[in-house]
Amino acid sequence: MDQEAKAAAGAPATLWDRTRRLASREILDTALRLFTEQGYDETTIAQIAREAGVSQRTLFRYFGTKEELLGGDQGSFGQVLKDTIGAQPPEAGVWEVLRAGVAAVLALHDSREQALERFRLLHRTASLRAGWLEKRLRFQEELLPLVAARMGAVGGADPRARAVLATSFACLDAASMAWVEGGGERDLMDLYDECLAAVRG
Repeated sequence: MDQEAKAAAGAPATLWDRTRRLASREILDTALRLFTEQGYDETTIAQIAREAGVSQRTLFRYFGTKEELLGGDQGSFGQVLKDTIGAQPPEAGVWEVLRAGVAAVLALHDSREQALERFRLLHRTASLRAGWLEKRLRFQEELLPLVAARMGAVGGADPRARAVLATSFACLDAASMAWVEGGGERDLMDLYDECLAAVRG
């Protein structure tokens, strides 16, 4: 049984699993510190590996790209969104299920401080911003069938589901920018709710 299957079956973590998680966390913490201190584009993979005390080859076994060192595994984010939205009760409204998806993804951050640093870097680094916009469009396409079905939309020609998804992601962007500008003082989900209320009002 592989490690993913063990985890899914609820098997206890092995020493190898725990060691791997600790190494991954150390690499991530090192990368985030360097990105914050000297900028994302100015920080090299070689420097991150050296400061974390691992080889570049080892680093790439944990993280496939430099971007994953900031944003984590985007594939898993998309899966969490789909799983959370798909698991909501049939009677839940579309805005409610999307809010649950947003909250689930935000909960993947290890801490409030880590989330704040990641969003700060995302909004202030042009290359990361461009990458996020591309991923956002991909997430919207992946979520489209789930949202369309919940809204009773038929076929790709119905624009309502696309409009709702685009609005939800735009509100997350607006909320996270305000959150960063406010130094993380307020609750990010409260800001998301305010943005959504303004659009829907």
